[in-house]
Amino acid sequence: MQAFLPISREDMAARGWEQLDFVFISGDAYVDHPSFGPAIICRVLEAHGYKVGIIPQPDWHSTRDFNRLGKPRLGFLVSAGNMDSMLNKYTAARKVRHDDAYSPGGRAGCRPERATIVYCNRLRELYPDVPIILGGIEASLRRFAHYDYWSNEVRRSILVDSMADLLIFGMGERAIVEIAANLQQGVAVENIQDVQGTCYRVPNFDYVWDYEALPSYQAVKTSKEQFAAAFKLEYLEQDPIRGRRLAQQNDEWCVVQNKPSMPLDEAGMDAIYDLPYMRTYHPIYEKDGGVPAIREVQFSLVSHRGCFGGCNFCAIISHEGRIIQRRSHRSILREAKILTQMPGFKGYIHDVGGPTANFRRTSCDGQLERGTCRGKPCLSPIPCRNLVADHSDYIQLLRELRALPGVKKVFVRSGIRFDYLMLAHDDFLEELCKYHVSGQLKIAPEHITDRVTHCMGKSDRAVYLSFVKRFQRINEKLGKKQYLVPYFMSSHPGCELSDAVELAEFIRDMGYHPQQVQDFIPTPGTLSTCMWYTGLDPLTGEKVWCAKSYEEKLMQRALMQFWLPKNQPIVRKALRLAHREDLIGYGPKCLVRPEKHTASGTHAAQGKQPAKAKPGVHRNAKAKKKQPPQGKQRRQQRRPKA
Repeated sequence: MQAFLPISREDMAARGWEQLDFVFISGDAYVDHPSFGPAIICRVLEAHGYKVGIIPQPDWHSTRDFNRLGKPRLGFLVSAGNMDSMLNKYTAARKVRHDDAYSPGGRAGCRPERATIVYCNRLRELYPDVPIILGGIEASLRRFAHYDYWSNEVRRSILVDSMADLLIFGMGERAIVEIAANLQQGVAVENIQDVQGTCYRVPNFDYVWDYEALPSYQAVKTSKEQFAAAFKLEYLEQDPIRGRRLAQQNDEWCVVQNKPSMPLDEAGMDAIYDLPYMRTYHPIYEKDGGVPAIREVQFSLVSHRGCFGGCNFCAIISHEGRIIQRRSHRSILREAKILTQMPGFKGYIHDVGGPTANFRRTSCDGQLERGTCRGKPCLSPIPCRNLVADHSDYIQLLRELRALPGVKKVFVRSGIRFDYLMLAHDDFLEELCKYHVSGQLKIAPEHITDRVTHCMGKSDRAVYLSFVKRFQRINEKLGKKQYLVPYFMSSHPGCELSDAVELAEFIRDMGYHPQQVQDFIPTPGTLSTCMWYTGLDPLTGEKVWCAKSYEEKLMQRALMQFWLPKNQPIVRKALRLAHREDLIGYGPKCLVRPEKHTASGTHAAQGKQPAKAKPGVHRNAKAKKKQPPQGKQRRQQRRPKA
């Protein structure tokens, strides 16, 4: 019978289980849906015959919650959740967020900072001899020595700080099944060292074979050049076919990374998404109003994994990889039919896609045999000559979905790579605009100056403007009024104040009023974060300007929303610092008006202090009436009314 996984001893008793094989500790509330990593891993293990339970968001202040399901026979699995716990808690300005979409009722504070490490410490207190296996994006992107933005320091591998036994990086279905089989056969966890997609620790390099050595933790901690060199080697070896084993000394432990897991074929992807998920949050959260994160994905379909777009600020390359892994039409249609029978379904499939919606095939035909090209991007800033831009499979999938009984509309809301789309015929964009856009299409040019888009790994302004024209032309042809919603990012490495001003002018000329803007956050594991910390492009060694002060970051962000009254003072300051006073005024090209023509405002504009007003006289020249002396004012205030 389809049911939620056990979260209590009562649930175990209902299944007739006295002991579990694995207990999953998760930083998220329990949502049994294939968009949530803990649900996938637990269901995969269940499908292979293992008894699995989950402890969602345990109270970390003691060991009590961690013992809720007892001692597992084979091991504990630990994940901070669908997000890095530090990113989940703090904004780019290091301010505490007020909500958490992955917690009951959106309530913040349900997980600790650095949740993976905290959870492991509690488990070691409770059961020092039980294997601990890490997974999830927090562990995946912190597997080697890494820069931590929130503490502003280089930290050791999370495998060392947590003292876990194994770390699974990337999408871990293959790895967890292989590890479970080894444990089931009695192999000691410290001897499981040959599973692709995993990291393990040994005392030093004498225990490793056939590897490339990274600069040590001490070296990357004290030298930014060494940090960049280590990141370059990590980044270039992120390939399951041609990648090499890597090793890095982290104080008393050497962390060894095997090759990434091999990509799943269609049958493998289908098997994962065909598992018996409940597709909603556990009933224990009903009293809190549910778990907000389910709303975006409950009536959406994952069609593939991976991304060859190559955005430098994105962690997908290091987590899901560049090789596209797709599901079959048959599997996706099966899931769509399930959605049509679910409570709350109103005929609308909210999204069909993956990290990038219109990537449904590998970027070239040879990728599955030889791997991705080392150090060569597939798409941007210049498309590879071997890139195959083909939307035919995706178009056919969308047609089949919208033909299903009970489906009124199929939307595409995940990211569309417009530069990839521009390499194909108009047919796809026309069909997209005709059937799959709900008045607005979200896209992410991120910036428009060549210097910044180069650092981002994005296409340039000319490609974006060509797409805008094509989008407008097709919608005019269709007789539709539909609009683009572009996303832009401030303070990315390479973005100087002059670039931010140029972006503001572009936004003005295009008539945009972005309501959402993203300030760059240096998250672990990305090429952009390496640039931000070191001031170097690790792939070329070139120096890169980075906006690090709070004020400059504030100015860049404010320039993207220059029309907001609250941003006017900081925008004026930014324009003066950039020597662009021509954009302060009343002309059609001006971004902001001058300060008000008050006595104080005029002097402020000239950089002078206003003259000190006489006591009892308003500063406003138009107000001529004198006020009573301060002492008399106080006596009048104390006088009782008649």
